[in-house]
Amino acid sequence: MEEELKVIVFKLGSEEYGIEVDKVQTIERMMPITRVPKTLSFVKGVINLRGVVIPVIDLRGRFSLPETEYTDQTRIVIVGVDDMQVGFIVDSANDVIDIKSSAIDSPPEVVGGVKARYLRGVAKLEDSRLLIMLNLNEVLNKSEIVQLESVEG
Repeated sequence: MEEELKVIVFKLGSEEYGIEVDKVQTIERMMPITRVPKTLSFVKGVINLRGVVIPVIDLRGRFSLPETEYTDQTRIVIVGVDDMQVGFIVDSANDVIDIKSSAIDSPPEVVGGVKARYLRGVAKLEDSRLLIMLNLNEVLNKSEIVQLESVEG
């Protein structure tokens, strides 16, 4: 039996991205973000989520995509990576789907302006949509995680 992945689908602009469900802890509406000085431009600050201080990254900024105004659809996807929680600001998050592992191809060098090292692959969905699968370990690469850990309270 072929392995299936459960994936949360979110959007940045017109592109759809996926993160494995088991890496996502919660999806929150936009909330006030406290700025933290001397952080990288895509690190928007921290939020207090049920008593836990969580650093927040704007994925548009992380991927060098143009930033946009936040809307009613904007969400913060809270992911867990190596015992650390981080929030990703995305344009919308609205779907959970199953993907067969055979439907995921290696990433091309650049997809929608996002460098291949941030990508795990590109999944071909049955309705002919393409879903860009994120490589969370690279999106939060080690040197930046160290910087974020100093942001966590």
